[in-house]
Amino acid sequence: MTLSPQWLDELRSRTTLSSLIGRTVKVQKAGREFKACCPFHNEKTPSFTINDEKGFYHCFGCGAHGDAIRWMTDQRGLSFMDAVKDLAAEAQMEVPEPDPRAAQRQETRATLHDVMAAAQDWFVAQFNGVEGAAAREYLKNRGITESTIRKFGFGYAPDSRGRLKDALSVHGRDQLVGAGLLIKVDGRDPYDRFRGRLMIPIRDPRGRVIAFGGRILGEGEPKYLNSPDTPLFDKGRTLYNLDKASPASRQTGRILVVEGYMDAIALSQAGFEDVVAPLGTALTEHQIERIWKMVDAPILCFDGDNAGQKAAMRAALRALPILRPSHSLNFIAMPTGQDPDDLIRSEGSQAFASLINQPQTLGDKVWQVEYEAQPLNTPETKAGLKKRLSDHVRDIADQDIAQHYRQDFQERYEDAFFTKRDNRSANSQQGHRQFAGTRGKFNSRYVSFKPMNDTTSVLLDGYDLRIAKAILGGLIRHPSQISKHFEALTLFRLADPQMQALLSELIRAAMRKEMLDMQGLLTILAETDCYNVAKGLLRADALNFTFNRKLPDAAPSDYLERAHNDLAEAIKVITARPGLEAALAEATRRVQDHLDEESYAEQQRLRQAKQEFHERLVELTQIDDVV
Repeated sequence: MTLSPQWLDELRSRTTLSSLIGRTVKVQKAGREFKACCPFHNEKTPSFTINDEKGFYHCFGCGAHGDAIRWMTDQRGLSFMDAVKDLAAEAQMEVPEPDPRAAQRQETRATLHDVMAAAQDWFVAQFNGVEGAAAREYLKNRGITESTIRKFGFGYAPDSRGRLKDALSVHGRDQLVGAGLLIKVDGRDPYDRFRGRLMIPIRDPRGRVIAFGGRILGEGEPKYLNSPDTPLFDKGRTLYNLDKASPASRQTGRILVVEGYMDAIALSQAGFEDVVAPLGTALTEHQIERIWKMVDAPILCFDGDNAGQKAAMRAALRALPILRPSHSLNFIAMPTGQDPDDLIRSEGSQAFASLINQPQTLGDKVWQVEYEAQPLNTPETKAGLKKRLSDHVRDIADQDIAQHYRQDFQERYEDAFFTKRDNRSANSQQGHRQFAGTRGKFNSRYVSFKPMNDTTSVLLDGYDLRIAKAILGGLIRHPSQISKHFEALTLFRLADPQMQALLSELIRAAMRKEMLDMQGLLTILAETDCYNVAKGLLRADALNFTFNRKLPDAAPSDYLERAHNDLAEAIKVITARPGLEAALAEATRRVQDHLDEESYAEQQRLRQAKQEFHERLVELTQIDDVV
């Protein structure tokens, strides 16, 4: 279907935006415009402006902006085409059809909507009749109120193979089969799909019934039965309760995802109306993408049993390949053996609220599941954990996100299994005392290793640039360290354009390939303009640091560890140094303007810190001989 810009402009011109918005939001005249409290964020003073002449709305508080179509998609939760069709119907405009076949498909869908609406009315009538007594009793026992029953449209399908077929015969058997209400078997008459079940209508974002879920009331399998896929219904793309959750989430800024529709209904009744559920399958990529259009990080609230936790992990693994900046999943851990409905009935809504206020991140969930997957009491099982985590990181398509996950998992792994050795200790290995020495890592009491100003980068020139060149040489000799210091390295802004270009290539290479050695890195750099610069740094004898010296073949393992530790310190020192210089200059200015004990003491503390910086850099250039 092709909608020309001219046709869409005509549609907008026929729509009075203030009247459209005024159906759900209280608006008031303000000169030639209208004002209201913004429906997209909570506010008490109106900052939401509607301009009918220009045909747009704008919120000066949260920045929400759009026209009539955007209002229907963002506030009502409709798709673009559904929004256009609703507006066109009110404006008495015909929506262009692309070809006869598409028109036929549209006509079929419209007919099926009529069938589903009629089926819903019939199921509700049966629920309220004599035969629906068992269904009503079941809901009463689950604590479902009358208002909730009406809100969600509960119905009942009698235990009969032909009652629905006869009741809706006016629509024709082919339409009933096409809507998924009848089962057609070759050589036999079609018969009712749902029999002896509590019926729960499944609606599209516009609130139209497109499918049903049926829960059996007695013994039998399956306990829950959903409609099959039809022209109206794709269970892998549909989310239960989306029509109600979408507007609710605009007020809360949150979406809760539970396993089934009864959990969604119970949570909604308890006041958590921003809740959706998949339909008998694990959460799919399409469903995740649909939720991300509403919130950046939905909260998954799956059951506390093994099946629920496996479903949560499947959702996590499906999300990893499609992660994008600022979009992720959060999780809450339900008490063992309980689902959200159980928790609310036993402990009240506040118990559930406390859980969703402290969700678990996607990274936490993946680490927890893999860490607890098997006993980690042998080198082999520990290595297995590392491989599984590495495999998950490789599934992430966005390389920036993958790099952060790689670093996060590496830090967790090292914290879990390795005790960081302190090279200053007098208890270093006997054969390498001279190498380990007694010199200390920089650990000033006065400043942190973070830039001490509000800038997002650290300009390195002069003497600092010389140290930065040594760091680049160290990264070339020890490429495995690039990813460990990714965030600090991205703060560097080198005054030498060639060095800045080399740093960018080093970061890019480490992001593309997890395992790198020096020769592999040089092979990558050979395809860039930075190769000769890199080779020059490897030959620079004046850069006399442990981490940019060529290691002897027989160098002890402590030597490599020392080089890595010294490289990490150099990066920290050089990142913090410009901030320290600025802080010292400011402290000196304050002393000159107003000399008192406090300002003088601060200046002296910063001078001492600067001296510690200098002494530590000198230490880093003094190489121990390797025995």
